Amino acid sequence: MSKETVFKNARIILDDEILNGSVMIRDGKIADVSEGFSAVGEDFEGDYLSPGLIELHTDHLESHYSPRPGVRWGKIAAIQAHDAQIAASGITTVFDCLRMGADEDGGFETGEMRDMADALATAASENRLKAEHLIHLRCEVSASDVIDHFETFEHDPQVRLVSMMDHAPGQRQFQTMDQYTLYYKTKRGMSDAQFAEFVARRVEASERHARKHRDIIAAFCNQHGITVASHDDATVEHVEEAISYGVRLAEFPTSHEAARASHQAGMSVLMGAPNIVRGKSHSGNITAKDLADQGILDVLSSDYVPFSLICAPFILADAGMPLEKAIAMVTSTPARTVSLDDRGRIAPGLRADLVRIDRKQGVPVIRSVWREGNRVI
Repeated sequence: MSKETVFKNARIILDDEILNGSVMIRDGKIADVSEGFSAVGEDFEGDYLSPGLIELHTDHLESHYSPRPGVRWGKIAAIQAHDAQIAASGITTVFDCLRMGADEDGGFETGEMRDMADALATAASENRLKAEHLIHLRCEVSASDVIDHFETFEHDPQVRLVSMMDHAPGQRQFQTMDQYTLYYKTKRGMSDAQFAEFVARRVEASERHARKHRDIIAAFCNQHGITVASHDDATVEHVEEAISYGVRLAEFPTSHEAARASHQAGMSVLMGAPNIVRGKSHSGNITAKDLADQGILDVLSSDYVPFSLICAPFILADAGMPLEKAIAMVTSTPARTVSLDDRGRIAPGLRADLVRIDRKQGVPVIRSVWREGNRVI
């Protein structure tokens, strides 16, 4: 027997408008969207009804698993704590970032992230999770062991997104030595001699490994239908390289030039929602609001604060962007970028991943969350 649920008196956030009306859910999917008054159903009292948020890049699970340097928490417990905060932020699909490749900034042992992926699969199979969890592999291409880590995921269907990173000095995120010195030398309390040796090692590793590892990883992903992302592109040359690798997602470009070139090439340009909330980048790079004002920002990511993903679209709307366009940055556009065609919009036939949002002013309140028609919050 079919199970039906109706939500009425809602401000429904569609692709190109906000509709006052009702939504019917049947067997976990959206069956109907209607304008106007309905006599039956759960009364939303004018609250917003949004598609469930889709998070493509979050390191948040890592902070639960390793809450202090050298400390490891139980994987299932860490996953459940992470999942609870994700769902309470209105996120119904999350791509958990797992680091591939150990470098001198830390990292995990070979096999450790493989065990985490297995724990994610176990948690899902035991119905422990409120959101759907997929995997985003963050590959440090200058690390000598990145391919060893990556190969343990070659047959994992949870992997739907792979990004290629190089955090060597003079590259990408760290275009100037001032930025790199602040991030590494000051942070670690290195002497001048120690820092000089550290920089030399990182540069040599990048020159030796980065190109070869990019070639291997991108070729595998393109062969197996896994979305490829670039990371911290700074120049048009970086963007041209990304195009040659079939990149569809440009994560955190560090210059307006690279962001514009990526957008014009048809990539989705991703920036951090915390950047919108704070009004600036934590690493001193370009601001997401500037890219939004120029029409070249496509996707927002919560990065390190899950709740920022629901706050940022309302901040953009307060600044003049149509709310439905801002919400698309955390719903339909990320879904399309990674080929999740069954979600991200409120339309008949799609998954009933939905969020009730009460927002009169200031910080929005998540009232309820549904995943495939089942209330999880």
